Amino acid sequence: MGKVTGRILGKGNSQPISNALKAELAAREEMRDDVIDTLDITPVTDLSGAHRRMLYRSVKQSLRLDADVVAWFKDAGDGCRTRINRALREYVESYSKRA
Repeated sequence: MGKVTGRILGKGNSQPISNALKAELAAREEMRDDVIDTLDITPVTDLSGAHRRMLYRSVKQSLRLDADVVAWFKDAGDGCRTRINRALREYVESYSKRA
């Protein structure tokens, strides 16, 4: 586990971590794996719906898009660039299968 920091991470969440939570996280960081109680964690036995994500190298690119297209992706909330990239990837993959 990484170093315990002073903030709870997450989009739009910058709450300071309480001293009690810092102490709990530090104590867990020091625990050996064999003493951690995992009995309440349901084991995953069915991986049929799992998807393996391919790793691609990102390239920083400036791209002009129609305003209404960008607005449509932004209206769905955070992650609009990821959704645009996913839509482009799906298009490329479907087009490549036809060629």
